[in-house]
Amino acid sequence: MAASFSQSLNNMPYPGNDTSWGSVAEWYAGHLEGGDTYHAKVVLPHVLRVLKGGQGMRVLDLACGEGVMTRALVETGADVVGTDVAPELIVRATAKGSGTYHVASADALSFATDGEFDAVVCVLALQNIERPEKVVDEVARVLKPGGRFVIVLNHPILRIPKRSSWEFDQRVGLQYRRLDGYYMPSKERMLAHPSQGEKGGYTWSFHRPLEVYAKLLFNRGFVMTALEEWLSHKTSEKGPRKAAEDRARKEFPMFMMLEARREA
Repeated sequence: MAASFSQSLNNMPYPGNDTSWGSVAEWYAGHLEGGDTYHAKVVLPHVLRVLKGGQGMRVLDLACGEGVMTRALVETGADVVGTDVAPELIVRATAKGSGTYHVASADALSFATDGEFDAVVCVLALQNIERPEKVVDEVARVLKPGGRFVIVLNHPILRIPKRSSWEFDQRVGLQYRRLDGYYMPSKERMLAHPSQGEKGGYTWSFHRPLEVYAKLLFNRGFVMTALEEWLSHKTSEKGPRKAAEDRARKEFPMFMMLEARREA
């Protein structure tokens, strides 16, 4: 089954191999600003809870972007290295201080030695990388035996690029998630600023069913130790659909966390 997924992805048209977010660095920085973001209110506090703080730990923040997670981990007392393939993002991360940074692809961590890290975190990034099997190979190499790999994804069942959406059933007054596909992998070009079209830049997003992520880990000597689903923190403004929208947010988690340990 794994081979058929890989073959299916390889046969899809894809102009080039660059999935870097460097071209949308300015947009991404603006996206993270303010205190009422998913990163600030949902992802970051949950990751810190899962890691149980970082005091005395050496942690790799994989595909770190401009270093939001890196800086948060440093504040807990961890020794943190952040890496991203986009130089534009690493420049921003370095300018904000805290942590050590490298420009490197997630599947070629030449700066890291074997068994160097107690934990590796990859926050909302593995879904944007074309060859995740190579990434997991490198994570297995740089983790200590028993080290943890914490992956945060847009929920791979409920958030499928261009194949899932919110819908409202007027007959019963319910908001629900509509899925137009799930099992087959896909890759989609995502506009950073839809209103600006191509001028606003774009990124790539890769959908894979949950089975693929599980096999990637199992086949490389990892043992799954936790799976969590995280809800949105947002609420709707007053209006006729507020109750239905708020209820739906508490029924359909938008994020999934997978924790796996490298076997000793």
